[in-house]
Amino acid sequence: MSKEQRTMIDALLRQPRPERPQPVEAIRAGFRAMMATMRVPDGIRTTATTLGPRPALLVEPVDGARAGTILYFHGGGFVSGSPETALSLTGNLVARTGFRAYSVDYRLAPEHPFPAAIEDTLSAYRALLDSGEDPSAIVFAGDSAGGGLTVTTCLAARAANLPMPAAIVAFSAGLDATRTGESMDTRAGIDPFFTRESLGHTAAMYLAGQDPHQPLLSPVVLADLTGFPPILLQVGTNEVLLDDSTRMAARARAAGVDVVLDITADVPHVFQSFAGVLDEADEALDRAALFLGQRIRTPDRASASAGQCASSASEFV
Repeated sequence: MSKEQRTMIDALLRQPRPERPQPVEAIRAGFRAMMATMRVPDGIRTTATTLGPRPALLVEPVDGARAGTILYFHGGGFVSGSPETALSLTGNLVARTGFRAYSVDYRLAPEHPFPAAIEDTLSAYRALLDSGEDPSAIVFAGDSAGGGLTVTTCLAARAANLPMPAAIVAFSAGLDATRTGESMDTRAGIDPFFTRESLGHTAAMYLAGQDPHQPLLSPVVLADLTGFPPILLQVGTNEVLLDDSTRMAARARAAGVDVVLDITADVPHVFQSFAGVLDEADEALDRAALFLGQRIRTPDRASASAGQCASSASEFV
């Protein structure tokens, strides 16, 4: 771990910004420019495709993928971002796991406010299932707003009587549109990326007047997580959204869900994007890849596990 690396990234994220709220076109352009500086790993290839009614980006290892699919939901506050802006994250997960990933280009606010994004991510999951994919070989992953979508898409899938995916990985997830977490205040000023005001500006575009007190908008406050798959929540201490993850972990445990809360000190929102620059980012992605690899169940792996169990049992006969 490097204090110098963390200091450099903190300074980078604290560059002067406009004092007034920006129009959505400027927000999108700034986000694209920032994410274009993130490193994309070697050894992957990308293909434009569709998944359900929406465009998607297929990310695969160049040497061939293992059985298993990551369904990825990009960040951007529901108003910006795309599969291309998230490529450093999807690419690193693919490179580390050997699985393929579909990154969904869901509709954005304000043109398409809540619940358009959830409708699109649910449609993408349904398309994978309709194509014959086994849910035990599918995992949801996402960052920021997309991290929130990993949870709300599961809620929508359960309501539609669809099976749960094998696991959820959420990086710095936004899980509370009510903004009632203590870290919204205790991390104010420490967070180099967000303020309550900046979050409120983009949230208003997504909410479009809707009450944030709904499970699909504030699952950390209101959602029933019964029956959810195992969850990995990764977050940094320098985030106003820190308590979105800490409270979600507590809520998941209370519902009997296997959950890992992975907190890294002195790093910002979606620090995993800085893979190749920040040691903590690479280490966190390694842990996320291990988590995913342990939970995706494929026929070959299930057969191997059954064979190992039978072999072990025979030793006691």
